[in-house]
Amino acid sequence: MTFSIYKNIVFFGLLIALAYPVQAQFSEHHAIYTTTELSIGNYLGIDLNLNYIYEERYSFKIGYAGQLRKPRTQPTDFSSGLSGVFLFGLLNPYDKMDTYQLGVGKIYMLNPAKTIRLNFSVGLGYTIIREPENWQSAASDGVGSNYTWDLDKVKTLSFIINPKIEFPLLNVVGFTVSPVLQVNKQRVYVGIGLGDMFGLLRK
Repeated sequence: MTFSIYKNIVFFGLLIALAYPVQAQFSEHHAIYTTTELSIGNYLGIDLNLNYIYEERYSFKIGYAGQLRKPRTQPTDFSSGLSGVFLFGLLNPYDKMDTYQLGVGKIYMLNPAKTIRLNFSVGLGYTIIREPENWQSAASDGVGSNYTWDLDKVKTLSFIINPKIEFPLLNVVGFTVSPVLQVNKQRVYVGIGLGDMFGLLRK
C-alpha cells in the first residue's frame, strides 16, 4: 500500500498544480479541489480525492482510499524480529484494502456564510483486499519474523457512504471531518477521517 500512497500523492499534487490558476469567473458556478484525509475506525487509512462541485448544489469525486489493520488470524506469539522494529513495522503482514472510488453527492450549506457545508456523497469502489493466511511457524534468529504466511488476494466492489462535513474557511484552503461507511462482500469499514482541502473551494 505504501507505493500506492506515494503514487496517488504525486498524481493529486499534479492535479492541484493544474487547478490552481483557474480564473475567478469559473468559481461562480464551479469548485474543484483536492482532499487528503487520515482516518481511523476498524482500519487505519488514508483517503485522497479530487472533488468537483457544481452550482454549490451537486458534487462528484474520484479518488483512492487505502486501509490496513492487524490481521485477525495473526498468531498471538507472532514477532517481526529486529527488522520489524527498525523499519517501524513497514514489512509486517497487514490486512489491507485498496479502493479506487467514484462518488456523487448533494451539497447542503450549514451556515449563511457558506463556510460550513455537508457534502453527502454515495458511490462505488473497486476494492483489492490482501490478507495473510496459512501461518507457518519458522525458525528465527531474532532478526526476521518467526512465522511465514501466504497472501490471499480478493477483488470486489464496494458501496460507500461518505457524509463529509467541509469547512472551506478560505477560498483555497479548508479542512474536513469525514465519517465513512464502506461495505463489500468481504469487509465492512466504519471510520472517521480528518483532513485538508486545497484548490478552488467556493465563490
